[in-house]
Amino acid sequence: MFGFKNLKRINRKVDIEPQEILLDRLAKEKEEELGISEKRFEVPLPQNVLKFLYLVSVIIIFFFLFRTFQLQIIQGKEFSTLSEENKFLIYQIRAERGVIYDKSGEQLVFNKPSFNLVCSKKLLPEKEEEKEKVLKEVAEILKESQDSLKEKIESNSENKIIISENLSHQELIVFETKIKEFPGFSIEQNSVREYKDGEIFSHLIGYTGKITSEEYQREPEMYSLTDRVGRNGLELFYEEFLRKNPGKLRIKRDALGNIVSKEIIEFPESGKSLILYLDANLQRKITQILKEKLKEIQAEGAVAIALDPKTGGVLALVSLPSYDNNIFSNKPPHQKIGSGGKDENAIKEILQDEKKPLFNRAISGIGYPSGSTIKPLIASAALEEKIITPTKKINCQGKIVVENPWYDPEDPESGQKEWIYHDWTTHHWTDLRKAIAQSCNVYFYHIGGGYGDIKGLGAEKIKEYLRLFGWGEKTGIDLPGEGKGILPEIDKDWTLGSTYHLSIGQGPFTVTPLQVVTAFSAIANGGKLLKPHVVKKVIDIHKNTILENKPKIIRENFIDPENLQVVREGMRETVTAGSATGWLDALPVSAAAKTGTAQIEKPDTYHNWITVFAPYDAPEIVLTVVILNVKDVRVAALPVARDILEWYFATK
Repeated sequence: MFGFKNLKRINRKVDIEPQEILLDRLAKEKEEELGISEKRFEVPLPQNVLKFLYLVSVIIIFFFLFRTFQLQIIQGKEFSTLSEENKFLIYQIRAERGVIYDKSGEQLVFNKPSFNLVCSKKLLPEKEEEKEKVLKEVAEILKESQDSLKEKIESNSENKIIISENLSHQELIVFETKIKEFPGFSIEQNSVREYKDGEIFSHLIGYTGKITSEEYQREPEMYSLTDRVGRNGLELFYEEFLRKNPGKLRIKRDALGNIVSKEIIEFPESGKSLILYLDANLQRKITQILKEKLKEIQAEGAVAIALDPKTGGVLALVSLPSYDNNIFSNKPPHQKIGSGGKDENAIKEILQDEKKPLFNRAISGIGYPSGSTIKPLIASAALEEKIITPTKKINCQGKIVVENPWYDPEDPESGQKEWIYHDWTTHHWTDLRKAIAQSCNVYFYHIGGGYGDIKGLGAEKIKEYLRLFGWGEKTGIDLPGEGKGILPEIDKDWTLGSTYHLSIGQGPFTVTPLQVVTAFSAIANGGKLLKPHVVKKVIDIHKNTILENKPKIIRENFIDPENLQVVREGMRETVTAGSATGWLDALPVSAAAKTGTAQIEKPDTYHNWITVFAPYDAPEIVLTVVILNVKDVRVAALPVARDILEWYFATK
């Protein structure tokens, strides 16, 4: 199609201007002068070349079509997402965690402002050398290696990463001054928990942590000592209400990165706050008095719990030794084990302390032997089962003697001739009220295990009534980590002597101080076993009530009110003419009480108990105090209870 066939046959009329003839002649002369041939031919391209060009064109067209299909169809969604991410930035809008108040409105927990260093990976310099320079300077300010900082950023799949929490004042000043020199890094305001009088309220309020125990078990080396401990106290139990829900702000940018618009796509929601039954000043006073007593007698630990017997509200709950929960809030973040720092050392000290300050002795563990604190419960059961009448008197000569029915003087394997069960003194003729008031062991041997003409409750019945009073089961208090104590197993090895020991609060069983004060609240209020509560209600930021813990009855009417009244009278006599006389009889209000001394495995060492309720006719407070591991038989809990109640009713 490009040939020159029949070229001569083309007849075309052409108009030629004179100047064109002249120019053509001049061009010809110039060609001859330069030695250029006048003959020039236009030669057509070879067919193979044309085919090659055609094939290349087709390949290029198919390549672009395939690439278009790949980008639009196969990877369209991915690139669309990336485009949206480049177009939009999502930032969190701060919200505050809920706080905690005592019954009078005193705020015990605050949100303290703090600042975090944050890295947005997409905003880091694209050039590697510039990026390395920025990371190096940031690492130097944080006093960590550049490699660890780089690893922290690259190993995290999120675009936005918290590099360092709770920046120190010095770090904050440096970063605020130079932050524009560090593209990809920014300062964000945060908050940490600040606890008022942390050591006084820590076993109630607890603390906040970073991770769950499951997370720690997966990668324990990645978490600091603080993170291991997690959360505790009310901070854990009411996490669902206290936790904050930050809002989301979407920022739209153009292709040059300029901000086009801002839109709130999710509003922030602050956490709910807690109002407690707690009397903060009573808690402070109890802590002060207990610490002074422990120092005076060189005892290892103590517990005091005060309940409102009308509601089950916890007015105070003290467990010593204690700890400052602020240590867990203000520690340097992201510390590895062994990385040092004064906060980590303080945490290590708490975790490794042999006295176990983190352990809440008021509610946790297997509990402690109750000693004679059990006797009003045994008396209630005996009256209910008609084992004895209130006026029935027993002659206490300081012991009972039980003959061995299998004893054979000629058979050494038949055992001893008799068993003797002692009292702490001789009480002579004693009725039930006096037996409670003077803590007469002989009386409770009779009504518990049986002796002479008195049948006795027996171990199974005792165990049944202890359960009715809430022993051997959790009370359901709104705190994590509650223990349930231990009730004895009545098996083939159980003997009559075991029942005698159980009747006076000794033997293979334990009870928590919380169970004791809860049981005595039922005696104080006329027979209602109430679930103890620390939190009275949960409120939102507008002070609207979200949840209210109203008095909740676990059980009632399991003891006849008339029988409970006899027991109450015996406890009143404890103050007026019994083991608490000289201590509680001088209080500004009438009180009723029961003391107890429980022997433990350590020689000449005891747990010293007392439970008091007052005023006697219309109880407002039930107080249980136990001083642990007291050397020798001595009065320890009584003066503590007196000082607490003197202060409490004087302030009222």
